[in-house]
Parts: sequence; structure tokens; C-alpha cells
Amino acid sequence: MIKINIMMLLLLSFIGVAQANSTDATISMCNDCHGENGVSSDADIPSIGGFSETTIFDMLIAYIDETRIARSTKFRHGDIQRPATDMLVIAKALSEEQMEEIALYYSLQTFLPAKQVFDVNLAKKGKKLHENLCTKCHENGGSSADDDTGILAGQWGQFLAQTIKDYRSGERETEEGMKKKLDELSKQQITELINYYASQQ
Repeated sequence: MIKINIMMLLLLSFIGVAQANSTDATISMCNDCHGENGVSSDADIPSIGGFSETTIFDMLIAYIDETRIARSTKFRHGDIQRPATDMLVIAKALSEEQMEEIALYYSLQTFLPAKQVFDVNLAKKGKKLHENLCTKCHENGGSSADDDTGILAGQWGQFLAQTIKDYRSGERETEEGMKKKLDELSKQQITELINYYASQQ
């Protein structure tokens, strides 16, 4: 009985190490596009470190359900000779446990605003737009992770511009209320909003 218990402990220990290594490898792969700890250095790739667990998990589910468009991209760090891939392929290869681990990991990181160029005057107008249209769901200037809608303040402007374009075209699903608001914005107003979020550095 003692020998069996020792064998079971060794087996459980081995499984635990294997699972930890698997999680580390998965996080490492995520970082190879999104940057160390989810802080992106590429304007077309969002920073995700500091997002809530719910936001990260829901993002992965959206890719699996194909309600969020997934564009093919090369790896930006690590072995950049690997073939290009996309988030739909990546998400569908993950188990629910792995998705939960990824969501927890990035929720424990700190969101660092992207250092990027912005227009001060456009940002001022964008701030008013945000306060009038967006603050109900995106609190504190879009900087709160607690509303489970992702962090807009300090996010890459290029990524936000593409995201808004995807919402307006219907390629990416969103709530009806948000879609309606975005459809009513002019190109100039969208530019103002993006500059406001980019200004929060």
C-alpha cells in the first residue's frame, strides 16, 4: 500500500510538471505575438496584459465560434521562421483548461499603454465623444479592465482603427447598441476617438 501511494504521488507530481510546462509553452506562444506579458510592440497587435479574465476568455471563445475575424499573421518574436497562423487556429487547438489558464495569466499582468504619436487637438475632441457615447461601457476613459470590455486607453491606434472597421462592416460581431453608435460616427469622429485613446500614455 505504501509503495502504491508513493507511485501515485510520483505520477501526480509528473503530471503536474507536464501541465505546468504545457501552460508555459502556450503562454510563450501567445507572447510571441502579443509581446512579453501581453505588452505588444506592434501597432496591429493588441496589448492584452491587464485585461480581465472574462475578457480574455470571451475573446478566445469568440474566435472558436468564429464571431470574431481572425487574420493570418507571422510570429513577431521567438522563432519568427514559423509559418504564419491566426487566432482561430490557435484558439481551436486550446482546451478549456488552457483557455482559463491563459485568461488568468494575462489578467494578472499590468497593462502598459503603447507609446505612439497622436494629435492633441483631435484627442480633446475624442475625449468629449467618449464621455458622451462610450463611458457607460468603457469606464475611466476606457482604462478600466473591470467592465470586461477590454482596455481602450493606451491601446494601439492602428489596432483600434481596424477593430472599428470590422465592427462597422459586420465582420466582427458586437452588441447592437455599440454597432448603432459606431455606424453613426463619421470618419473624422472615429479618428478623434482613436487619438483620444492613443493619447493616454
